[in-house]
Amino acid sequence: MPTIKPISDLRNYGEVLRDVAVGAPVFLTKNGHGRYAVLDIDEYKEYEKMTAWRRLKAELDNGRLSGEEKGWISADDVRAHLERRYGG
Repeated sequence: MPTIKPISDLRNYGEVLRDVAVGAPVFLTKNGHGRYAVLDIDEYKEYEKMTAWRRLKAELDNGRLSGEEKGWISADDVRAHLERRYGG
């Protein structure tokens, strides 16, 4: 069961933070609607990793699709491009 509290409970933020744990964020409401989530830092780091992985996977999928639709670039061409761009 999620912990849901009104944002006004932040006046006693120590009590709010005491309820936060890995896998158990505290959700804060404003005017009766969900507004904020307070996460344990380890859980936030995992969230960041997952977000980065999703972005990378989307870019890799776009690259694969581009290669299939427009044709592939040889490894030598890629290497030459990177050397020109970044000085190698």
